[in-house]
Amino acid sequence: MTCKIRDILKDQTPQVSFEIFPPKTDAGYDSVLSAAEKIAALKPSFISVTYGAGGGTSKNTVSIASHIKDDFGVTSLAHLTCVSSTREEVHQVIDKLKEKNIDNILALRGDIPKDNAFPLPNQYRYACELIEDIKQQGDFCIGAACYPEGHVETEHKKDDISNLKTKVDCGVDFLTTQMFFDNNIFYNFLYRIREKGILVPVLPGIMPITNKKQLRRSMELSGTAVPQRFLAIIDRFGDDPEAMKQAGIAYATDQIIDLIANGINHIHVYSMNKPDVAAAIMNNLSAILKIED
Repeated sequence: MTCKIRDILKDQTPQVSFEIFPPKTDAGYDSVLSAAEKIAALKPSFISVTYGAGGGTSKNTVSIASHIKDDFGVTSLAHLTCVSSTREEVHQVIDKLKEKNIDNILALRGDIPKDNAFPLPNQYRYACELIEDIKQQGDFCIGAACYPEGHVETEHKKDDISNLKTKVDCGVDFLTTQMFFDNNIFYNFLYRIREKGILVPVLPGIMPITNKKQLRRSMELSGTAVPQRFLAIIDRFGDDPEAMKQAGIAYATDQIIDLIANGINHIHVYSMNKPDVAAAIMNNLSAILKIED
């Protein structure tokens, strides 16, 4: 199944996509593939596959994305992170994606390694350089990341939006946001970027927080603001795993319903390798998404 995400996004029927990550070692490959198959059975609009730091899981990213497309019948989106790779190494991955007829790439700079010099010779410095390179390599549909609360490395939001405009102008077809827990942050961000001429589709990224540690880790990585309403949920249910899981899924569902009600029809869910969480969200949205049994 070959389909470009830019074409999927033209359909204004409410749709949900999901995300998984490859195993850190080959030993975990089968379990990740099993999770991907179960999520694919939910018939999302697409499934994205992340890319390990330093490209350590790159071969599994391509392989899993290929299985999702060819064996499970769902459009796949392969992440491609360039910060720890040379241009030659990135070109090798792009060649593999071409070989597997994977048309969709999420182009990311990635986190700068703390223990390495950056940039190294013949290494990408910014995501826009990677995007320009991908454009030259073939007819890919290219996605990129955006940050409704501002990138952690950028002091002023206006500068972050200016950098985003530069990135989009290099050839981005759509954007996916970092997770957020307050929809007003997303709506305000969308208004600001549209005002600056960034007109490509923007998929809000929603992460169901199903345990207390997950929230702490997410806040450390992204600096995402957490509303008092959600902190109260953590305080009340955080020490009861099943209750926290149910509450986290309900909160994410509520965010998605509000987004759809306000005309945002394509939602990306950071469900990771949790088919049960993905299934619960799809079940909660079954009538809204017009899912048939």
